[in-house]
Amino acid sequence: MLGLVHGSALLLTLTGLGSTLWHGVEDPGNALAFGVLIAFGELARSRARADGEPPLLDEPRGREPAPLAAAGALAYALLGQSAGSPTTHGVLQTVAVAFAAGLAGTVPHIARGRGPDPDHLARRILTVGFAALCFQPLYNTGALTDRLGRGPSYALFLLLLLVLTALCDAVLGALLHRARTGHPYGPLLRDELRALPGIGSAVCATGTVMALGVAVAGLWALPVFAVPLLLAQVSFRRYAAVRTTSRQTIASLARATEIAGCTPAGHARRVAALSRAVGRELGLSGQELTVLEYAALMHDIGQLSLVDPVDGGATAALPEVRQRRIAQLGAAVVRQTGVPEAVARIVERQADPYREQPLPARIVRTVNAYEELAAGSAGGGLGALERLRLGTARDHHPDVVESLARVLARGGAATAVTRGVAPVPPG
Repeated sequence: MLGLVHGSALLLTLTGLGSTLWHGVEDPGNALAFGVLIAFGELARSRARADGEPPLLDEPRGREPAPLAAAGALAYALLGQSAGSPTTHGVLQTVAVAFAAGLAGTVPHIARGRGPDPDHLARRILTVGFAALCFQPLYNTGALTDRLGRGPSYALFLLLLLVLTALCDAVLGALLHRARTGHPYGPLLRDELRALPGIGSAVCATGTVMALGVAVAGLWALPVFAVPLLLAQVSFRRYAAVRTTSRQTIASLARATEIAGCTPAGHARRVAALSRAVGRELGLSGQELTVLEYAALMHDIGQLSLVDPVDGGATAALPEVRQRRIAQLGAAVVRQTGVPEAVARIVERQADPYREQPLPARIVRTVNAYEELAAGSAGGGLGALERLRLGTARDHHPDVVESLARVLARGGAATAVTRGVAPVPPG
């Protein structure tokens, strides 16, 4: 699937570039203006993530790192007139300008060692191509204005086209994520759709308003309508910085148990990373995954309040009463840190019988037990899974255990996590 999406984007790009070079650039002033806007949007895009750095799970479509560039490309795809004069650039030139301008804006990032994301480029090209294909032929032949005019019907058509374009982008995003990670497609698509009311809706609205504004006022409308989205991007960067600081604080608190000798080195990080993978397998949303990750990082923090430390930090084999006591102490500490109450509730309920637990608490309990059993049993991971399956009568939910087994069976990053070599989750 990954090769199919990338191949389709590459074929469309080459066709657009070839057609534009062969026939020449139509309306070069419009092409240059929108190209500059797209290039500037790419130049101002959010920081590229370092290799191996997991994405923020519930950020409002920080999955679109260059909203201004995306809005500019969409506006060019929906452009039918410029200052009252009809345009003739068509579908293929739209794709060629979007690609060339985006590549030009990426050059400074490449020079700093932050190359373009192939998935991001493929989504941009295919989404813009879809919007242009739905609009340009109808508008250029006159069929659109002849049937709908320029009143409310025309506005409703643009709204419908925006909805279809957003759905196209969401489907592509989920497919690419599925191909990269192997996670279930349904939850990934649901996350993409939930992200649309955020920055996605701002991109669509700005792109449409830009196209309509240029149709009436000419190219001077571009900087006027670009400023609000640019300011929104700056605000989001500040929000993301606060989120990153919060995650770093929680990660530091989680390390306190390791520094104090209560748990093995890297235990909290491994449990958090593997819990996140199991949660994704079970269909948790991005925000739920973030809460789960926080709770998994801090699940052992109650051991800091114990007078007699647990041998090796292994709490899974302790009596139920002592497990609950540690969980309650941990929840009390978590509530003092200012993190969401949902995190404290998961930490507090991780030692309850699984039939009484919410799903995130079930995941933390099972993954923590697996980590401790795999480290202390002669059978390693396989032996630990068998012991978890034997405990599904009361201690571990069967669905969670089987999801954990599927995550581990896929190997790759999940296997590295269980061996303690995974990168530290952000914050």
